[in-house]
Amino acid sequence: MPKPNLPTTPRSAAAQPFHPGQPRLVAPTTWALLAGAWLVAGLFIAFGGAWLAAPLGPGVAAGAFVLLFATILAASFGVVHEADHLAQQLGEPYGTLVLTLSIVSIEVILIASVLLGPGDSSAIGRDSIFAVMMIIMNLVIGICLVAGSARHGDQEYNAQGATAYLGMIALLTGTALVLPNHLGGAGAFSTPQALGMAALTAGLYAAFLWLQMRSHRRYFIQPAAGSMAVPATAPLPAPQASEALPGTGRRAVLVRSLVLLALVLPIVLLAHYLAIVTDYGIAAAGAPAAVGGVLIAIIVFTPESITAVRAARANEMQRAINLCLGAFVSTVGLTVPAVLLIGVATGQRMAMGLSGTEVVLLVLTVALSMLSFNGQRSSPIQGLMHLTLFAVFGLVLFLP
Repeated sequence: MPKPNLPTTPRSAAAQPFHPGQPRLVAPTTWALLAGAWLVAGLFIAFGGAWLAAPLGPGVAAGAFVLLFATILAASFGVVHEADHLAQQLGEPYGTLVLTLSIVSIEVILIASVLLGPGDSSAIGRDSIFAVMMIIMNLVIGICLVAGSARHGDQEYNAQGATAYLGMIALLTGTALVLPNHLGGAGAFSTPQALGMAALTAGLYAAFLWLQMRSHRRYFIQPAAGSMAVPATAPLPAPQASEALPGTGRRAVLVRSLVLLALVLPIVLLAHYLAIVTDYGIAAAGAPAAVGGVLIAIIVFTPESITAVRAARANEMQRAINLCLGAFVSTVGLTVPAVLLIGVATGQRMAMGLSGTEVVLLVLTVALSMLSFNGQRSSPIQGLMHLTLFAVFGLVLFLP
């Protein structure tokens, strides 16, 4: 007797049996990373106060720094891994936005831990934002332009989205990092000014996100081959889950979101201890204070930078731009209000104004980026210019 036809609707991830070789919803390596991160966090919560108590020796400080740096960096990679899966499931630009906000939230956590820790760290927000700008907009974008062109030639992207990002970057960095030098507050906002700037920056960023996800989503989607924009009359693709991912659906999104949160929490718990050993190391080595901001930028944006370069090499230049330029817009849009509000709450005057040399580098970076994404296809020549400008930043950082 022939068997009746069975429904073809796929079963939920919970009902599907696991077969050898089938990818798991949460990989064993992720569980191992979670266990390791929480183990280190538990050890420092229990014994960190005694280990890092003054006087702190160089051996203990070096060992603690290596362990903390490695754990936080590994957890950041885990956050990016889970957020990247969510990005593929949610579609553009929602997915990239989840990835970017996950990373920037880690940066805000690290900066806040330094600001609320011992010592004078009023410039850490400014230094971190500027370091992120140099790393993302020169080093990473330069690598993306060169690596993508080497594999696919000159690449197409959505010029309207790039222009929107660059306009936000020019406005937010100019008002947050250059304007304070001309307000009579020695590079810092007064309390009323800080509250006003925090509100304006957060409000503009929220409006930008709303437009990015709603009426102007087409600005941030890869255009059709041969085009540099998505026409206003063109139907937008609906976000689709990648078939390569196991358990696509609401359950998968929920599980990955919980795993992402579980990886962020150890970073929150360990950030304070990393700030202690970083301050000790910078003081002991006689390094510039701005190195602290560079370390935060490296920890936070290394995983996302790798994702952006992979996107460029996969001929997804728009996704690389969304990750790079979008990450920096989010950095300024979230970090500036957080830093200013922490300063108001703690009674600190946050040093926001850049030095003359840094202002020159900022202007060169914004101008070069506008020329690199001026509506033409990407060019490796521009990529080499960005890499050279990053080398100049490194030179003046350590040889001022």
